[in-house]
Amino acid sequence: MRTLVAVFASPVAGFLLKFGADLGFRTVLVEPDPERRLDGFTAVTEIGDHVNATADVVLTDHHRAEIGPVLRDLLKSPARWIGIMGSPRHTGPHVRALTDLGVPPEEIARVHRPIGLNIGSRTPAEIALATLAGLIADRNARPGGFSF
Repeated sequence: MRTLVAVFASPVAGFLLKFGADLGFRTVLVEPDPERRLDGFTAVTEIGDHVNATADVVLTDHHRAEIGPVLRDLLKSPARWIGIMGSPRHTGPHVRALTDLGVPPEEIARVHRPIGLNIGSRTPAEIALATLAGLIADRNARPGGFSF
């Protein structure tokens, strides 16, 4: 079974988990801060055994202080795919955070950014839809879009 891991409780994470479950993913919400919640979803605070070789992992907030340690740990996991939301117009803060933690550049390069298909998404639901479409295209070795 495919696994979808949404990291950080956010509106995008809520849609990723809802749509992901509808698409047949086993869904997991990882939220390191036990004070943060996402209505309708139970969160785990650590990656633990929740990330296996079937896992597609999406960090849904690139402003969180925990991105460095979370990504460092994810890069040690067997996750199939790891991505973080953010604009392609700016260098992602994860690069500096991982560099500061001593993660080698070739490992940092495994983190996908931007994520999802370029459909001009703006709302949390649209971002989740574009992300899941991109993950499905990647799993199926397809480019996404309308080119066949």
